[in-house]
Amino acid sequence: MAHLNQTLASWSPAQLGITGDILEVVRAPHPVLATEGATVDPLDPVMVALASDLVATMRVSPGCVGLAAPQVGIAAQMFALDVTGHPKTRTCHGVFVLCNAVVVESTRQEKGREGCMSVPDFTGDVKRATRLTVTGVLPGTTDHVTISTDAFEARALQHEIDHCNGQLFLDRVAGAHAVYPRKVYQ
Repeated sequence: MAHLNQTLASWSPAQLGITGDILEVVRAPHPVLATEGATVDPLDPVMVALASDLVATMRVSPGCVGLAAPQVGIAAQMFALDVTGHPKTRTCHGVFVLCNAVVVESTRQEKGREGCMSVPDFTGDVKRATRLTVTGVLPGTTDHVTISTDAFEARALQHEIDHCNGQLFLDRVAGAHAVYPRKVYQ
């Protein structure tokens, strides 16, 4: 279904030019998680450093496939994503960080189970589009990219964009009956 974006395919966290720090992940009900993130300047050195920190933090967190700036206490429109190797992944763009991401097209809603590092004790059933097109800018560049994807990567993108807009997956579940105690992170 999805064609891989060449600009995105050639991007890597190494291009940010710095090694990221591992940041503390904030947990609900921290107020930043309910705050809409500010639009970011992808060329701002502070934002480039944040992009690197998000990747570093995501990589050391078991089971983590995405991490948004609000999850490390910064209300900004930026997240890191990497669904490589996840069993539900069909289309995969590898590791990337996106600034100011916007969903431009979405189709085929489907219910699926989601978890979140900011809500470590629960998972929930959330209806999301299974096919998705998103635009955004790569940090450290002015490169606008369009990502068309499906399945698990589409779900993960929507989850992270929600974080950037001050929403948790718990805001999208149908009710208490759709929330489950988390067993353990693998």
